[in-house]
Amino acid sequence: MARPREFDEDKVLTAAVDAFWAKGYEATSTRELTQSTGLTHSSIYAAYGDKRGIFLRSLDHYLDHTLRPRIHFLEASMPPRAAIASFFNEIVERSIADKQHRGCLLVNTALESTPEDPEIQQRVAEETVMIEAFFRRCLASAQEAGEIPPTPSPGEHARHLLAVLLGLRVLARVRPDEVVLRDVVRPPLTAIGIDWKPNP
Repeated sequence: MARPREFDEDKVLTAAVDAFWAKGYEATSTRELTQSTGLTHSSIYAAYGDKRGIFLRSLDHYLDHTLRPRIHFLEASMPPRAAIASFFNEIVERSIADKQHRGCLLVNTALESTPEDPEIQQRVAEETVMIEAFFRRCLASAQEAGEIPPTPSPGEHARHLLAVLLGLRVLARVRPDEVVLRDVVRPPLTAIGIDWKPNP
């Protein structure tokens, strides 16, 4: 029988997310993780195996508290065009509000990943597929309702929007200017019939 963990995992993973988000996976040392989480080296290894193990759990924790619930909420509560527009509005607003200009932990991980660690690459790829699927479902529904043009296919549009999102997240780290970021998003959304304006 597994021994119960003697720490608040939610707090530990939140602290680990902050550490990895600030410096990246490679640059974050195990010593820094012990300082930020309050765990000892032996506790980290017992619970997660190694730095890579706690990083993968931290990435899941980050996505479980940001991207995944946000997509679920938008898709469940808004018409498809509004869901896409609100998704990009939130990305711009979060980018501007983050004074540290950390960008997105998922996108930062994609930029840092290498073929030497295919599992991390696969984890990131799976999340981009999930984002693309969200765009595709919304676009397909909007096309079926006659709200946007029937061509190109929802899949093509979805992949284009995914590329816009990834570029936006990278640009926000070095040019966190609201006008610039909104100018990146407006043309591709307007081109497919989505009226994109800042949230009131």
